Amino acid sequence: MTGQEEIAERFGDRAQISESYGDTTVDVAPADWIELLTYVRDDLDHAFFDWLTGVDEPPADFVIVAHVYNPTAGRRLLLRTRVPRDNPHLATAVGVYRGANWHERETYEMFGVIFDDHPNLVPLLLPDGFEGHPLRKDFILAARVAKPWPGAKEPGESGHGAPSRRKTLPPGVPADWGPPDA
Repeated sequence: MTGQEEIAERFGDRAQISESYGDTTVDVAPADWIELLTYVRDDLDHAFFDWLTGVDEPPADFVIVAHVYNPTAGRRLLLRTRVPRDNPHLATAVGVYRGANWHERETYEMFGVIFDDHPNLVPLLLPDGFEGHPLRKDFILAARVAKPWPGAKEPGESGHGAPSRRKTLPPGVPADWGPPDA
């Protein structure tokens, strides 16, 4: 068995199970998050915690995604839950997978998702005093507000006129051959 049947039997309609590119994805409500993580670790032998992160899906949610692995069977699971943007709280997975510690800290710092009862939910990567959550889609890149992005996307967009290309002739063509320069 791949684990899908066991998860479906255990969680019933509380879990949505899908398969994509040979990997199984399980979606549950935040209230079932820790139960799902514990179940796949203890009963399905997905003992290896690979990573956890967030995905900003405006306007309403953040998706929390964890990837776990069963090294004996060589099977992966992608586990997901959604937390509301206006109250982004989720129970910490550190009690189930110790390796979730830094991943939850990074997700807290970059997205603002609060992992309740986390043992040390403090910033991990950004400098002291940094304000905001830079991986949220509504985060304003202050550097681009203060100074426009230097690369023009379309000719003339930068305000400096259309870019000029260097005129060159193919190899072996004499310089005086072709139409006169205007």
